[in-house]
Amino acid sequence: MAKPVPSGTKPLPAVQYLLVRYAKRGKMRFASHRDVARAFERGVRRAGLPVAYSAGFTPHPKISYAGGAPTGVASEAEYLSLAVTARQEATVVRESLDAALPDGIDVIDVTEDAGGLPADRLSVSQWHVVLPGMDTTGLAPAVESFLALQSAPVERLTSKGMRRMDARPAVVALDVRQAASGDAELLMVVRHTVPAVRPDDVLTALREVSGLDWPVPPVMTRLAQGSLAGAGVVAP
Repeated sequence: MAKPVPSGTKPLPAVQYLLVRYAKRGKMRFASHRDVARAFERGVRRAGLPVAYSAGFTPHPKISYAGGAPTGVASEAEYLSLAVTARQEATVVRESLDAALPDGIDVIDVTEDAGGLPADRLSVSQWHVVLPGMDTTGLAPAVESFLALQSAPVERLTSKGMRRMDARPAVVALDVRQAASGDAELLMVVRHTVPAVRPDDVLTALREVSGLDWPVPPVMTRLAQGSLAGAGVVAP
């Protein structure tokens, strides 16, 4: 029996790909990846952008997302690639799309892209972690002990059950600083691995190696995402 063939007009081809850098701020840091994707699909429609669609019985807008920051984590460097059927001015897209999105999802930049987001262009992230109520006195030795390790296995509960990973090889750089508020803060550069090592996994490893605990939940923000240059991150 032959497979049914979708009827209707064939979707227009994509003629341009736009790379969108956006931020998750304020309450939107608690939005899931699915919530953010829905917000962008609505925003693209409200902005009147000629987004390209896939073929088939259930066409979907051609929007591809890079690995999003975990729920509850803010970010200044989230990326998506948007395919459009008519050429657009990047500056106009940035302004119209930003105006169509909810508060807390802010479009920072839009540039023309060759098409897609290859993993080698987004291979590391730089994270900023503030530890309210902590000072650097006990944290600095914990960081030294962690960096001296060859391996730091940790476990994290996921939707598919408990996941075990090694946090140490993923960490390229880990520095302790003191914020103006007096709280301790960490600046870390972490490789994108499979399974993904997140900043909270690094904090779990620090806790296990030192016995420290955080009196208040940490505040985590992704500052940059891109490729590695020394111990720094270069945006795509």
